[in-house]
Amino acid sequence: MALFTACAAVVAFAVQPAGAAVPATPSGWSLVWADDFNGSAGSLPSSADWIIDTGHSYPGGPGNWGTGEIQNYTADPANVSLDGNGNLRITPIGSGQNWTSARIETRRADFKPAPGRILRIEGRIQMPNVTGEAALGYWPAFWALGSPYRGNYWNWPAIGEFDIMENVNGLNTVWGVLHCGVSSGGPCDETNGRGASRACPGSTCQSAFHTYRFEWDTSVTPNQLRWYVDGQQFHSVSQNQLDATTWSNMTSHAGYFLLLNVAMGGAFPNGVSGRATPTSATVSGRPMVVDYVAVWQSGGGTSPSPTPTSSPTPPPPGGVDARSTIQAENYQAQSGTSVETTSDTGGGQNVGFIANGDWLRYDRVDFGSTPARQFKARVASGATGGVSGLVQVRLDSLTAAPIGSFAIADTGGWQSWRTVPANISAVTGTHTVYLTFSSGQPADFVNVNWFTFSTS
Repeated sequence: MALFTACAAVVAFAVQPAGAAVPATPSGWSLVWADDFNGSAGSLPSSADWIIDTGHSYPGGPGNWGTGEIQNYTADPANVSLDGNGNLRITPIGSGQNWTSARIETRRADFKPAPGRILRIEGRIQMPNVTGEAALGYWPAFWALGSPYRGNYWNWPAIGEFDIMENVNGLNTVWGVLHCGVSSGGPCDETNGRGASRACPGSTCQSAFHTYRFEWDTSVTPNQLRWYVDGQQFHSVSQNQLDATTWSNMTSHAGYFLLLNVAMGGAFPNGVSGRATPTSATVSGRPMVVDYVAVWQSGGGTSPSPTPTSSPTPPPPGGVDARSTIQAENYQAQSGTSVETTSDTGGGQNVGFIANGDWLRYDRVDFGSTPARQFKARVASGATGGVSGLVQVRLDSLTAAPIGSFAIADTGGWQSWRTVPANISAVTGTHTVYLTFSSGQPADFVNVNWFTFSTS
């Protein structure tokens, strides 16, 4: 994360009330995805759209989330829940060096602009309302990570990170930062990143809601990245400020997933304060409050504002024929996997780094009126001896019983492909299809290139 010196600038700005709805989509833009965080008090954010990270790191990733923060992330509603008034609250709880908090990330990891368009990522957020000594160690953030990070966790910062809003130690300052290239040093001066900061307009970042926005603009040459608070731009990075390889590494993959979290302690708050944080003076229980998160793209005309419900607006449907060859990388959502180039016949990409508990989701798969009774998948495995697992098919819910499955172990290498069939319960109609992966070991055990369904 970035370490920068704040620059003060205060401009009057009208603040909306808490619990305001996602703004209406402006003319000339289309809504890609949004969550208004409507729901009953104490409930968790929608599991269909958010993953709740837990512990002190991703499995197999760097300790303390790679930044030295000390908290243990949980799925406890005391740390992360809706407040019943249209907001999400992420609340650190603890004292000394023992803290819990929360970090959530979107299941979707494909947020990027179409060529020639602008992607706008926006959130309306009130930072934890605590300042001075009592705020030391607080580190709220709204940010995005490149999709290849899932399942790898060691390819940062090359895959890109957009810090849309960061704040530490209760300062009236918003930081906007780009992380890219190599660590340490490189074109983004890692681990600092390329960043800028300013005071929140009008009221402080801690005392009121402010709107934090990031734009990725491919409609101009060179392309540009821009950061805003309450509609006022305070930072930008142009494509020509970076070498071609660095820019390509962070923009040519499938896209980004979004994150919201409140860390405690670590490199950023420690560096800004000049001492270890949190301290004995740090108070517990001050939440970051999130009114909404939304993603728009320029073009496509005007879309209606999402209707407030207990669930966010769903991602665009897949709409594929079950009897076609469904490329594994064309999922609508996933957890724990990554995409890589395949050497299988036909080339393209496969989904890899798949381990126990990972899954892939495909929306609106049309089985037609003639029952499908068989599932076939093109798979490969370089798993070590004794490591194997099941590839399972579920319909409409991750918790539904599998309608069929097959076992897979080492096939001779991660690019040594074979087509494996499995019988399934008869299926007709249109369904959401989940491929789920189950193993008795934590190690990766399978890659998937494509799959299909048939009558026999």
